[in-house]
Amino acid sequence: MIWLDLARRGKTNWWRYLVAWPLAILIAIVTITVLLAAPIWLHWLPASITGDMQSAAHPIVFYGSQGLTFALFLFGFWAAIRLMHGKRFSDIRGAWSWRSFLTGMGVWLVVLIVLTLIDYVIRPKGFHLSLSLTPVAVLVAIVGLLVQTFTEEFVFRGYLSQSLLLATKNQVVAIVLSSLVFGAMHIPNGIPQAVGATIFGLVATTMAIRTGSLSLSYGVHFMNNLFGAIIVVSAQDVFKGAPALITQNTPDLMWSDTAIGAVAMLAATALLLRSRKKAV
Repeated sequence: MIWLDLARRGKTNWWRYLVAWPLAILIAIVTITVLLAAPIWLHWLPASITGDMQSAAHPIVFYGSQGLTFALFLFGFWAAIRLMHGKRFSDIRGAWSWRSFLTGMGVWLVVLIVLTLIDYVIRPKGFHLSLSLTPVAVLVAIVGLLVQTFTEEFVFRGYLSQSLLLATKNQVVAIVLSSLVFGAMHIPNGIPQAVGATIFGLVATTMAIRTGSLSLSYGVHFMNNLFGAIIVVSAQDVFKGAPALITQNTPDLMWSDTAIGAVAMLAATALLLRSRKKAV
C-alpha cells in the first residue's frame, strides 16, 4: 500500500507524533503572532482590519489573511514534521499529478452545478443574481483558497491519516478517525456543515489512500470551496456576505443539501477512483 509505505518513511517512533502536533501548532501560533497580530498591536495596521479579516464581505482582506494564516499553519506543520520525523514534503503529499488535480476540480464542479440546480428548482426565490465580483477579489480568493485547502489536505488527509494508518494498520479505522477529527473542526460553522465535513473527510481520505496522493482530493476540496466563495455564496455558509455571481438563502434546505451532497460525494468518489484505475 503506497500510503502506508509513505507513512513508514523517516523516524516514526510513537512519541514523535505526540511532540510534533503541539510543536506544529506552537510554531504556527508564534509566526502568526509575529506576522499578523503584532502589526495590529503596534498600530502598523488599522484596528478595523481585525473585523475585515473575519468577514467575507471584505474579500481582499478576508481571503488574503486566510491564505497567510493557513500558509503559516502549513509552515508550522512542515517544520515540525521535518524536525521530528525527518520526512520529505513529498512523503506527506504523495506523488503529485496535475491531471488528477484538474480532474477532481472538473468533476466536482459539475456535481456542484447539478446540486445548485436541484436547490433552485425546489426554492427558486432563495436565489439572487449578484454579479458583484471584481477581478482583484477573485484573484485573492483563488490564491487564498488554494493555500487553505492544500493546508487542510496536507494536515488531515496527509499527516493525520498516515499517522493513524501507521498506528492501526487498518484503512477503515484511519479513514473514520481522521474524518471525525476534520468534521469536529467544523462544528463552529454549524452541525450540518460539521456533518458534511465529516462525510467529505471520509471520501477525501479514501481518495488519498487509494491513489497514494493528495492531488485528487485537493482538486475536489479546492473547487468545493471556490464554488461556495465566489460562484454561489450561501447566506448560511462561512463565506456569507462575500461578493459573488449568485447568492443563495435557503436555510430550510441545509439538511437536505447535506444528505444529497453526501450521496453526490460517494458517487463522484467511485467515478473518480474507477476512471483513475482505468487510466493507469
